[in-house]
Amino acid sequence: MPQLNPTWFISQFFWLCICFFFMLFLMSKVFIPKIKDIMEQRQRKIDDYLVKANQIKEQAEESLKKYQEALAQATADANNALDISRKEMNAYIAKKQDEMAKKLNARLLEGEAQIKETREKALKEVKNVSKEWALDIVAKLELTKIDAEDIKKGVEKVVND
Repeated sequence: MPQLNPTWFISQFFWLCICFFFMLFLMSKVFIPKIKDIMEQRQRKIDDYLVKANQIKEQAEESLKKYQEALAQATADANNALDISRKEMNAYIAKKQDEMAKKLNARLLEGEAQIKETREKALKEVKNVSKEWALDIVAKLELTKIDAEDIKKGVEKVVND
């Protein structure tokens, strides 16, 4: 094998050094700058994306803040409208209750008047029936000393008490 032959060591070492330094020069002047440029471009894109992401995040936070404010305002408006409606309904209910109370009181007064009237009629009927019965009883007992006028006065006195 020629690689192991000591006579060829120096020439092999020479060409090894030339190839190594040529490759080193080629790498440092051509490939590494291109790779460096690509890495820088990628880093710039990543930085741009991060900046855009931060801007979008800020916009989203601002939109969320506006949404929450609008939601709070809408909730406050709804609560105010609900309170107004509740007050109106309470006033309406109170008004209707007053009207019903007046109607019920009027009917109650009418009912009491009818009861009073019916009672008076019944009492008159009781007086008349009592007078008639008393006269019939006196007639059946044949008590001649008792006058019809006295019987009427006595019945009226008992019924009125």
